[in-house]
Amino acid sequence: MIGISVCRQTGALVANLGWKRPFEDPIPLPRGRQLVTLEDAGTFITKLAKAEHEAKEWQAAMEALILVATSGGPTMFARIGIMRALNRSHVREFNLSRKDQRWGRRKLKRDM
Repeated sequence: MIGISVCRQTGALVANLGWKRPFEDPIPLPRGRQLVTLEDAGTFITKLAKAEHEAKEWQAAMEALILVATSGGPTMFARIGIMRALNRSHVREFNLSRKDQRWGRRKLKRDM
């Protein structure tokens, strides 16, 4: 039976779907698959290799996933955890050739 409850964190009304709750936007995976529900994300994490499954990013993602499924929190928390774990090896590059903007650094008449 599906009921309605109030989210503990935000106070919003949430359907009690548990692990069947869908994400707002499906999470794309590297090989073209997608994670649509919390259950899909849980099975994906449990099927990872043991060394990868025990990484701190995946452990944090699983903890967020369990909290959202059992407590009825916003699915965005679980989505953020999974996206951070999926992209944990990605290093952001700093572009030195980009022109530096100097907003608000113009000379004032009093400084001349």
